[in-house]
Amino acid sequence: MNALIAELRRLLGERHVLTVAGDIAPYCTDWRGRYTGSARCVALPGSTEEVAAVVRACAAAGVAGVPMVPQGGNTGLCGGATPLGGEVVVSLRRMNRIRAIDADNNSMTVEAGCTLQAVQEAAAGADRLFPLSLAAEGSATIGGNLSTNAGGVQVLRYGNARELTLGLEVVLADGRIWDGLRALRKDNTGYDLKHLFIGAEGTLGLITAATLKLFPRPRTHATAWVAVPDPAAAVRLLGRLRDAAGDNVTAFEIVGRPALDLVLKHIPNARDPLLGKPAWQVLIELSGSSDVRADLSATLEQALEAAAADGLVDDAVLAASEAQTAALWALRENVSEAQKIEGVSIKHDIAVPVSRIAEFIARADAALQAAFPQVRIVCFGHIGDGNLHYNQSRPDAQSNAEFIAQTGAVNRIVHDLVHELGGSISAEHGLGQLKREEVLRYKSATEMDMMRAVKQALDPRGLMNPGKLL
Repeated sequence: MNALIAELRRLLGERHVLTVAGDIAPYCTDWRGRYTGSARCVALPGSTEEVAAVVRACAAAGVAGVPMVPQGGNTGLCGGATPLGGEVVVSLRRMNRIRAIDADNNSMTVEAGCTLQAVQEAAAGADRLFPLSLAAEGSATIGGNLSTNAGGVQVLRYGNARELTLGLEVVLADGRIWDGLRALRKDNTGYDLKHLFIGAEGTLGLITAATLKLFPRPRTHATAWVAVPDPAAAVRLLGRLRDAAGDNVTAFEIVGRPALDLVLKHIPNARDPLLGKPAWQVLIELSGSSDVRADLSATLEQALEAAAADGLVDDAVLAASEAQTAALWALRENVSEAQKIEGVSIKHDIAVPVSRIAEFIARADAALQAAFPQVRIVCFGHIGDGNLHYNQSRPDAQSNAEFIAQTGAVNRIVHDLVHELGGSISAEHGLGQLKREEVLRYKSATEMDMMRAVKQALDPRGLMNPGKLL
């Protein structure tokens, strides 16, 4: 493989091909520290043409070619961007340019290595909103967001990454470049090919750029942290709010007490917004184009008062400033970080119909507590679109290590119930290495055959991110 590395250095320049173990190491371990692999080298192309040249060089190397692992910010949670061993990691971090913003068309074209935060800020600079928002937005890249069809906290109003994408530019497994960067809302000229690559986790091709939808920038927000009696009350409260405020309901997040307790324990300056340590809370945000904050705040306050009269709300605090809004959001957004500090847990990123959220939580909690006494269940997530992060551990390290060893049994309880309720075992994190075998239990043979046929058509030699998803 020395010849391949020499060719990559010729194409990219020596400093953009990493071969020293210490330089490669950060690219070979996932954010959670669950998966660690090895790579022949890390290639850092700076343009689409350089990406295509890297892919062609890898495809031509040796007898069978050398496989590649596309990587963005490396913030994934399922090992989808971690090499298994011997691949070339193709990092898109240098491809971080905003190519164009068309405010009249409410669209922007960006390269795959742009961080989500950079895309948000560029849109704001044009007085527009790019609404995809998640805790890792300062380091997660658009290419990675698209590869896992990221969701985040505003799916309820704006949709997930798939719904926010108008066009893609992709380097195919043979090194050809597909320019599908169309900024159209209507284009009925055959298969909508971009959707093959969104959510494909880099297994079909390498996304190098995207044309994204923009929206009018909200002028005002109203935010509240609300104690509810139980998840069933939370679902009913969501319905009430949407009746009262329509599409102004931007986010509706649920946070169970164990999740909030971990944030209060591990995140500096975190404070419990409410007295009494309520078991269940929801974070609500309304946003709108009006410049008058009082209008949205009044709508939210009136809806909460009516819900309280009907027993759906126990207590609430409304943010009175941007600082208070940020503090409330920090409680929700730091749950994953607090869990990471606390230690290893069994994580589930599941989706069920919103109407079955309460049933899922009640039945899953009961089954896990019966099977694993002293289990700690950390439940939080995007209840507005049916996506829960439903994680389990035990408080003390020795007992937790024994519990983690039973991940398969825990998954069976959780995932079988999700499937029974018409849900998905991966709502927004993808399959990666973590769930590539697990998904076989829940997808039909016909569906898996169709997925393999697509893979065979676009990557017949299996060079693109092998061992992930399929």
